[in-house]
Amino acid sequence: MQTTTVNDTQPRAGRKEWIGLAVLALPAMLIAMDMTVLYLAVPHLSADLTPTSSQLLWILDIYGFLVAGFLITMGTLGDRIGRRKLLMIGGVAFAVASIAAAYSTSAEMLIVTRAFLGIAGATLMPSTLALIRNMFHHEEERTKAIAAWMSSFMVGTIIGPVVGGALLENFWWGSVFLLAVPAMILLLVTGPILLPEYRDPNPDRLDLTSVVLSLVAVITTIYGIKELAKEGLEMAPVLAVAGGLAVGAVFVQRQRRLANPLLDMSLFANRKFSASLGTLTLSLFAMSGIFFFIAQYLQLVLGKSPFQAGLWTLPQAVAMLAVAMTTPMLVKRFSPAWVMASGLLLASVGMAMLSRLDGSSDLALLVTGQFVMMLGFGPTVILGIDMIVGAAPPERAGAASAISETSQEFGFAIGVAILGSVGSALYRRNLTDTLPDGVTGEARSVALDTLGGALEVAQQLTPEIGVELVASARDAFTQALQVNATLAAVLTVGAALVPAVFLRQVRPASEQAEAAEAADQVAPAPAVAPAPSGNE
Repeated sequence: MQTTTVNDTQPRAGRKEWIGLAVLALPAMLIAMDMTVLYLAVPHLSADLTPTSSQLLWILDIYGFLVAGFLITMGTLGDRIGRRKLLMIGGVAFAVASIAAAYSTSAEMLIVTRAFLGIAGATLMPSTLALIRNMFHHEEERTKAIAAWMSSFMVGTIIGPVVGGALLENFWWGSVFLLAVPAMILLLVTGPILLPEYRDPNPDRLDLTSVVLSLVAVITTIYGIKELAKEGLEMAPVLAVAGGLAVGAVFVQRQRRLANPLLDMSLFANRKFSASLGTLTLSLFAMSGIFFFIAQYLQLVLGKSPFQAGLWTLPQAVAMLAVAMTTPMLVKRFSPAWVMASGLLLASVGMAMLSRLDGSSDLALLVTGQFVMMLGFGPTVILGIDMIVGAAPPERAGAASAISETSQEFGFAIGVAILGSVGSALYRRNLTDTLPDGVTGEARSVALDTLGGALEVAQQLTPEIGVELVASARDAFTQALQVNATLAAVLTVGAALVPAVFLRQVRPASEQAEAAEAADQVAPAPAVAPAPSGNE
């Protein structure tokens, strides 16, 4: 049951809304689990499916690419057919695609199943945020709800590495994908009971041309950037980026002409919306490259088992959980711009600490750096999403949520593509200079391709050459990680400037509440209540 206060006309959520929030947290937890366990599974699937470095990046990237490409379409589709209905459809599709991914027999098959997972994931993510916008109208409660929703990501981060690591030590790598199935079953059973339905009562026809244009623009541009980072300045990737940007420009122009566009461009005129969007994108771009390398560093450089690697990721998840609980309190007293900018500067300090890793038994430095990094990123993610969703009117919640998630997936996917490719290129260059003389032919190519490949090759060589190759490959990878962490720290400092400059006018929640109360007290009340009219 919803209630209102004397000086607050925004309806407050009741028990059903808060229980429903727990149901909406399931897809968020699922996405986090799917991402974290996949990073841990990289060495195992590399040994089993023997993907090339390019295929390995596509296995990691394709999910985010297609989520980013389909989010806007799915957010709009949810407004038309029903946000809860789309959430249920996505749950079924995600469970089926997870089973297919678990039993992939080749790198190509895993890429395809990951692509289907991306499409299914695009149905889940905007639906959850849009429903939160519809369920929690009070600003303070919405911030708490989004913080709780973000906490579910951290629960997934905690469960994913530990449970995933245990699975990898006892079963094959595909078992990590099956973690999604129970969560989806629970969502499908409880969702229809606890979640409200929302749909546009007068839905317009979905513009299929805009759907195709958005997909082509996103995927072509990301592919071109990925290939440029990997292969250098060559004609094919340059044309891909140029073509993707050109299609994107056509898409934007079409949205401005349509009476009912797939993407409402007027949302970007809101500074609160656009500045939060830019901050989120830049932050996740910087953070993604670190995640890609740390999981491999723990297992392939420090020699930790998947389960041990999962345990060493727990402190950063704990940091994010703490931030999720404290951010609503911080924003009551301090400006969101101050909280976000300060957090990002703190995150850059954590990244700078990670740039000092040297391949020795430096677990204390690794854990501390990750903890500080996540402690800083948390407020930005929570407040960024809150301001993006809150800036849009309720009837556009699906579109705003989709744009928010698109920016995050776009930033994360491109970060993995660019920073991952830069790191791979640095690894190859460093190892080329120190490769033992006895490593030639196909063994040389495999060793230079990935660190996992180098460790596999080392087992087939003489003990002396093998030991030398392992040391050289681990050192080359560590140097690449150091450069990536430094680049990420610089990018994060740049991201901190965005809220500091463009969100300065956003006041703390306590000041907004005081201003609203003062306005209520000053506003004159009518002497006689007007009689209701037939137009009301």
